[in-house]
Amino acid sequence: MKTFSIALWACLAWSAASAQSSVSAPVVLPSSPLTPIASLDVPRYMGTWFEIAKYPNKFQKKCASDTQADYRLQAGGTVQVINRCRKENAETDKAIGEARQTGMATSAKLQVRFAPAWLSWLPSVWGDYWVIDLDSDYQLVAVSEPKRAYLWILSRKPTVSAEAYAALLGRLKVQGFDLSRLELTAHSKPVHP
Repeated sequence: MKTFSIALWACLAWSAASAQSSVSAPVVLPSSPLTPIASLDVPRYMGTWFEIAKYPNKFQKKCASDTQADYRLQAGGTVQVINRCRKENAETDKAIGEARQTGMATSAKLQVRFAPAWLSWLPSVWGDYWVIDLDSDYQLVAVSEPKRAYLWILSRKPTVSAEAYAALLGRLKVQGFDLSRLELTAHSKPVHP
């Protein structure tokens, strides 16, 4: 029953997003450059974010539910990243990394690495983490990278309203994202260390 209600909710959100985006701005072609938000208040962005949906990726294959990220500002301006999820066997999987802003102090372009610190000098261990949509209350965010290969929708709570989700999907469609690739994240309860 829970799976059915999630599927129904996703269909309603998809329908609302499709209807909204058809009357709003034209859709950007995926080959067009992706643009992050104009300004990010990094200290305000810190804290726990729950994954609502994502493009499936190989490094989260073990995750069955309850995916969340904790961001903590560190001395020197970098950010500690702690990603957690629940695996099929109910064990918690955890990855600890570091993020850094690129550009000005308000830049929404960050880079993140999960490789050991001693490898941080290698450019290839850093991946782009761009905040591409963020509500004014810092409660719902979409994160991607320049080629749109990855996409995460995160929220301060494990669930979001259908209206807020549908509106975000409409904005992502306008930015050239393939919404059919999105996979909803199952949540039972927050994951703790």
